[in-house]
Amino acid sequence: MIVRYDTPFQLSGAFEPKGDQATAIAGLLEGLEAGYRYQTLLGATGTGKTFTMASVIARAQRPALIIAHNKTLAAQLCQEFRAFFPENSVQYFISYYDYYQPEAYVPQSDLYIEKDSSTNEEIERLRHAATHALLERRDVVVVASVSCIYGLGSPSEYAESVVTFEVGVDFNLQEVLQKLVQMQFTRNEMVLQRGTFRVRGDTLEIQPKDEEIVT
Repeated sequence: MIVRYDTPFQLSGAFEPKGDQATAIAGLLEGLEAGYRYQTLLGATGTGKTFTMASVIARAQRPALIIAHNKTLAAQLCQEFRAFFPENSVQYFISYYDYYQPEAYVPQSDLYIEKDSSTNEEIERLRHAATHALLERRDVVVVASVSCIYGLGSPSEYAESVVTFEVGVDFNLQEVLQKLVQMQFTRNEMVLQRGTFRVRGDTLEIQPKDEEIVT
């Protein structure tokens, strides 16, 4: 884990407030400073509400959670915020279920339907990346669907599930391997996949769950 708590939000210089955006930005910032819990930004489609929100985030220098009502809108907003904040961490956090069938009972036909589901490995990686980013830095915007309201467990327990390596500092290989297994990593000497590790001679290779697979 690499901690970057001192990295500021940097709004892309390719964008500038226009029209009523400057007034809206100033008003929202004033509300934040006054401690308002709720504020409403009104505007028709195409009037630049997303840029207005990005400007407020940049000037307030606070991490932000953007909640969209579905995955499609969340993906669109994530792309837009990444364009506004190319130097910062903008993460995508949605439900990793491709398919979910809750258990059910149909009394008319005395039919019991078992719970069934399938998950998307890439979306699961993105969820891990979002959680990881929140532990590493403050310049984070998480764009999520409403599934983010469900708890992921204790943040302190998540933070404790970390193996720290320092350049030039020796470590006990067996202790690290034991810790990785406790963290639900599996050993795979053939192919590195997410959540696996392997040992080749004196070299330890780890494929984190939140990163692209190394080829």
